Amino acid sequence: MKPWHTLSVDDVLKETGSSLDGLDDEAVQQKTSEFGKNELQTSGKVHPVMIFIRQFIDVMILVLVVAAIVSAFIGELSDTIVILVIIILNAVIGFFQEYRAEQAMEALKKMAAPFSNVVRNGSISEIPAADIVPGDIVLLEAGDLVPADMRLIEIHSLKINEASLTGESQAIDKTINTCSTADISLGDRTNLAFRGTHVTNGRGKGVVVETGMKTELGKIAGMLEKAESSTPLQKRLKDFSSKLTVIIILLCIGLFMIGYLRGEEFNRMLLTSISLAVAAIPEALPAVVTVSLALGARRLMKQNALIRKLYAVEGLGSVTFICTDKTGTLTKNQMIVQEIWVPDEKRKEAFMQAMSLNHDLKEKDGKKTGDPTELAMVEYAKTTAPFKRVEEIPFDSERKAMTTIHEREGKYWVITKGAAEAIMNMSRDVQLVEEIKKQEEKLAMGGMRVIGFGAKLVDKLPDEISPDNVEKDLEFLGLAGLIDPPRDEAKQAIRKCKTAGIVPVMITGDHPLTAATIAKELGIIEHDDHKVITGQELGRKEEREMEQEVLKIRVYARVSPEQKLKIVDGLQKKEQFVSMTGDGVNDAPSLKKANIGVAMGITGTEVTKEAAHMILLDDNFATIVRAVEEGRRIYDNIRKFIKYILTGNAAEIWTIFLAPFFGLPIPLLPVHILWINLVTDGLPALALAAEKEEQDTMNRPPRKTGESVFAKGLGIHVMWVGLFIGLLTIGTQWYAMEHGMKNWQTMVFTVLCFSQLWHVMAIRSETRSLFRIGVWSNVPLILAVLLTVIMQFMIIYLPELGKFFHVGPLTFPELLIAVGVSMVVFIAVEVEKFFKRRLRAGK
Repeated sequence: MKPWHTLSVDDVLKETGSSLDGLDDEAVQQKTSEFGKNELQTSGKVHPVMIFIRQFIDVMILVLVVAAIVSAFIGELSDTIVILVIIILNAVIGFFQEYRAEQAMEALKKMAAPFSNVVRNGSISEIPAADIVPGDIVLLEAGDLVPADMRLIEIHSLKINEASLTGESQAIDKTINTCSTADISLGDRTNLAFRGTHVTNGRGKGVVVETGMKTELGKIAGMLEKAESSTPLQKRLKDFSSKLTVIIILLCIGLFMIGYLRGEEFNRMLLTSISLAVAAIPEALPAVVTVSLALGARRLMKQNALIRKLYAVEGLGSVTFICTDKTGTLTKNQMIVQEIWVPDEKRKEAFMQAMSLNHDLKEKDGKKTGDPTELAMVEYAKTTAPFKRVEEIPFDSERKAMTTIHEREGKYWVITKGAAEAIMNMSRDVQLVEEIKKQEEKLAMGGMRVIGFGAKLVDKLPDEISPDNVEKDLEFLGLAGLIDPPRDEAKQAIRKCKTAGIVPVMITGDHPLTAATIAKELGIIEHDDHKVITGQELGRKEEREMEQEVLKIRVYARVSPEQKLKIVDGLQKKEQFVSMTGDGVNDAPSLKKANIGVAMGITGTEVTKEAAHMILLDDNFATIVRAVEEGRRIYDNIRKFIKYILTGNAAEIWTIFLAPFFGLPIPLLPVHILWINLVTDGLPALALAAEKEEQDTMNRPPRKTGESVFAKGLGIHVMWVGLFIGLLTIGTQWYAMEHGMKNWQTMVFTVLCFSQLWHVMAIRSETRSLFRIGVWSNVPLILAVLLTVIMQFMIIYLPELGKFFHVGPLTFPELLIAVGVSMVVFIAVEVEKFFKRRLRAGK
């Protein structure tokens, strides 16, 4: 792409083959053939049916399909129906999430002006914006949406709000002057107007230099086509499913071979092995994950966080870097006068009156509206001087000043505001120049936008009201330093981020000095190792150099959309899990590329919201911290579910696998295994989703992105507790058979069932005792356990159910033995947690 901002108006017209009279019909036709329509293009849309089919291409889902077929084969139609419902439910949820993501490009397409005023054949005509071609001369007025990228050739107090594209919080004063440097940020290319930005003031004219996908907005559209990153949970579950499938198949084959070689009946061993395979597959896992994430999403909705993609909730728990926009995210997105300076107290009253009078604000429904900077100064002055405005000279970016003239006591009071340097040059207070420069520098170093005021009282106005005649011999009244203040809650949120091991990084379109000041105040920058870098500096860095510094940089100022992607990519190459927050169109590709994209709900564009995983309804950075905590809680609960379900599955496998080695018959029938799998495993497991967060949730570092779901002792726990329950069950079988108890199989069945219920109560916290967290702190789980106990009693003591499940009523001593033996599991796990607490305390 040509550096259009470095070319003169004449050169641009020559390059585009245009003139001040615009293009003729022949040139338009030729350029339309060459460049096509001024529209954003996308790769072919995926058909909804294909999106739905894609939901089934997952290892765990394929395992569940096999489980459903096997269940149908052995006559367990209830299992088949439950598994199929789970599969379809997950597919439907996944479909709607992915289908909504496809709407991002559609929202981006809508960010185009439907019609524009264009000079063609020497006359002005209104044409569809899609028909604009390079070389067209387009007219802009306040309220217009810029239809294409243009080099400005004529301006009259033209201001354009580019916040959606560049992140710059203030409307930009446009010029027609040629820029001397090629590699400057978009925000500094003041002689260009970009597609999708809004004209807020004045009028202008420009020659179109880029259309369609070649515009800056088009480049963003191209970036949005790239694939999204997977969350840690998605990666872990995929890895977990693959390994579990292999282990289950090998164990079941081994079990069948051992039983058959020992003389067990072929059909019975086949059914037992298949039943065990179905039981060992945690088919409730997708459902529990979905329920956990959905409950978390509902909780976050109440706290002003809308989850667009459920896995994002858990993903936030793994975030190591949060790259956040400044304006409106960390700050209030409203200017305030932070500090003023006047040469002496005598001028203060005049300074306040000048601030209240020199503005272009409009009043609507009793409220003033208009430029945020002017609004801030009027509100700060808190005075209404009774001086009628009679004349004004609008702001002009060339002289960087605006003048209003008011009647005052039979005379005329001339008030000029603008850049401090400009007001100094118009002032008669030569002796104050050095002091003014010193004070201006002091305010600027504080990250403030500095506005100067000057005034004079004259008896008569000149015949011609012009800057040359009016803006001279002013008395310098003072300086106003304005700032977009940080949110109070953002400071606390950043503090919590750091406690949780998360690094906050500011990425903004604002001036580096302003950004650095806000970053220091918020605590993002804390010492000299924390760097501030501009987009221009970033553009000059080699990839290797960038990778070396990316972990130390805390503020990126005036960066382009491509550079935002480069930042996220650089952090991800350093194995960081990145969240990106933002509100402008320029943030959308970064939000999509980031592991977790977070859009602003109030100030965010539709494009950004569609590209994001999560939307902050209150535009509050602090809400992200609550989401992080919720994400960590959810992952903890999913780990608890996996711990519970796999321990139970391991116990069943050990029980059936080891019994023959002790000279005992196979202790369970296929129907027993499937009952435990469907009811004992299912209901309490789902209720684990409602478990509250651990005490240290926000005082531990984020999980490593490559960390296995079995890390931190989960795998060891599954093995030893599963084996422990298996040995207790086989021990019960041996004891009952030795003492001639005819219902020994019912006792084994009950011990295995109740052991898992005691186990789920014990693992509600990783380290804290059940009695410390409170037995009733998770009511759904208690109810699930009680319901399971009642159903187990119904099977044992209702004759019709007893016949179906091949069990008999236990005597009171037999029931007491079963309950007592199973309770040992609870005691063992509580002892394990006791030693964990001792080990942590000793560190």
